[in-house]
Amino acid sequence: MAKFQKKRGKSNPTISTASLPDIIFMLLFFFMVVTVMRTSTKMVSVVTPSVTELTKLEKKSLVNYIYIGVPKPEFRDIAGTKPRVQLGDKFADMNDIPLFLEAHRQKVDERQRGLITSSLRVDKDATMGIVSDVKVALRKAGQFKVNYSAKKRAE
Repeated sequence: MAKFQKKRGKSNPTISTASLPDIIFMLLFFFMVVTVMRTSTKMVSVVTPSVTELTKLEKKSLVNYIYIGVPKPEFRDIAGTKPRVQLGDKFADMNDIPLFLEAHRQKVDERQRGLITSSLRVDKDATMGIVSDVKVALRKAGQFKVNYSAKKRAE
């Protein structure tokens, strides 16, 4: 009878890492293509107030942001030191709000135009007068969904 011997020290084949750099570069290019960069620069300094309860916005593409605060130091020679309204990339007056809202409505699908929300990012030290002026301008423009941005209070 023949004697069969077991092979000792049998090892698994190693995994080839030759394609690893290709995979990493493919992921890098994918994230570079699909990442959306900020389209507007903040020209006002906004420190939002702290609150105890928050609700998260569902669709960020249906939100237009209105910033209210004191201009940053590099823009103070242009805009002054009083709280100002920023729409997109520029300082604005109350008369510019309807045009800003209409431009945002044109970008949104017609079926979703009723879901558009205006989010006010107001500095906690801003006066209520400018906020109420913005709210009146929003009401006149037919924008009734208004949201106030805030940060969660640390407990």
